[in-house]
Amino acid sequence: MLVNGSVNGREDPADQPPWAMQLALRVEKNAPPSHLAVCESAAMAAVTLLADPRCAPGGEWHEAVAAWEGRRIRKVVRRARGARWEALDALPGVLVDHEGAPARAFVPGPVTEVPAEIARLQVGGTDLEREEEPKPPPAPPYALVALNPGVPMTTGKAAAQCGHAAHLLLRARGAWPGLRVRVVEADEWSRTVAEADVVVRDGGFTEVAPGTMTAVARLVV
Repeated sequence: MLVNGSVNGREDPADQPPWAMQLALRVEKNAPPSHLAVCESAAMAAVTLLADPRCAPGGEWHEAVAAWEGRRIRKVVRRARGARWEALDALPGVLVDHEGAPARAFVPGPVTEVPAEIARLQVGGTDLEREEEPKPPPAPPYALVALNPGVPMTTGKAAAQCGHAAHLLLRARGAWPGLRVRVVEADEWSRTVAEADVVVRDGGFTEVAPGTMTAVARLVV
């Protein structure tokens, strides 16, 4: 099964603003997280929110998520530290703290109505140190997200692509226990694509050309 998405192939209504899921990464100056840990946390935060009972029919977040998934899906990754990170506590969403890289995912909404606590956070320029050695995989089940090694991306951009890949996998395969995500940079890209359950083709709004295959994912069981 191979599901393509950019992220879902749908378009925005011409008379309405785009919608986005906002993601916030905690990046402290004195102890920044690593690149892959941030990508994993962002992906886990996205699917943790989408698998939350409040997003199910009848839940308080269902209408917002359904409206967002009914148009071109966007994820906006921002960074925060100190008091600005703490100020996000009261907003509707979820927190994932993984490998020293806390990430928050917030209930999607129009980009014209982003809460002030989120809107003041920086979007661009998040680029963190890459790991020299790969980490061992977690115990199954987990989502294996592979980034395209031929497509240079900042950490913020890569985190959004990992969020897209995990999101598509959740919709294609259903929730997996623990919602763990492992992110790697593929060694053999063509084989990785052939083995994937889902493929992300970017919309081309930032950093890469429209239609670029940025990431793939499969469920490891």
